[in-house]
Amino acid sequence: MFINTIEFPLILDSDEQVFLEWFKWTNSIYKNFDGFISRRLLKNTKGGQNYISLVEHESEKTFMAMHTSKERKEAYNKLQPLLEGKLFPQFYEVIIDT
Repeated sequence: MFINTIEFPLILDSDEQVFLEWFKWTNSIYKNFDGFISRRLLKNTKGGQNYISLVEHESEKTFMAMHTSKERKEAYNKLQPLLEGKLFPQFYEVIIDT
């Protein structure tokens, strides 16, 4: 299994609800890609204002097919104006699972 996390920079104050709707909309698109397992949005419980997404895919290959798609490019173009900075992605391979 392949995991991707993305730490989002601060969301412009007036656009937080737009961001949340954007995330829901993109989930409805990304779930149709081969190898997609799940995508969740996390928020710090200790007062942090940043969000983190957690994406699970069958493999790095299936993730990259989604990540390099025209659908993902369109989604990113809609996201970019809502952010105060750049995304911080991390990539992981699951080596032990329950």
